[in-house]
Amino acid sequence: MKLLLDQGLPRSATALLCEAGINTIHVAEISLSAAEDIDILQKAREEERIVVTLDADFHALLALAEAISPSVIRIRIQGLRAQALTDLLLKVINECEQDLKQGTVVTVEPSRIRVRRLPLMNEV
Repeated sequence: MKLLLDQGLPRSATALLCEAGINTIHVAEISLSAAEDIDILQKAREEERIVVTLDADFHALLALAEAISPSVIRIRIQGLRAQALTDLLLKVINECEQDLKQGTVVTVEPSRIRVRRLPLMNEV
């Protein structure tokens, strides 16, 4: 499992996730902090990474392109610190690992996790 953390998520979570055995990089580590979302999706696709983001635009871009990859985890919980984000992502990966490997968008809210398979049709 390989993750790409988007801007707005704590960069320090990358080390915690790596310690937990999840190959993780942050967009800031690869000079994509100011990149367009489409470029971040392409980088994730090339490296077979799952994008983790706070941004709803990734779901829309995948839907418009009728894309089957990469998987995206959208966190709809603001203000998570590194350890809380790490714990949350480990839970999501544990619950959704097979779906994430096959191409999905996962939306994480305080009270639920919603999974939709790619390609997204009629979502925008």
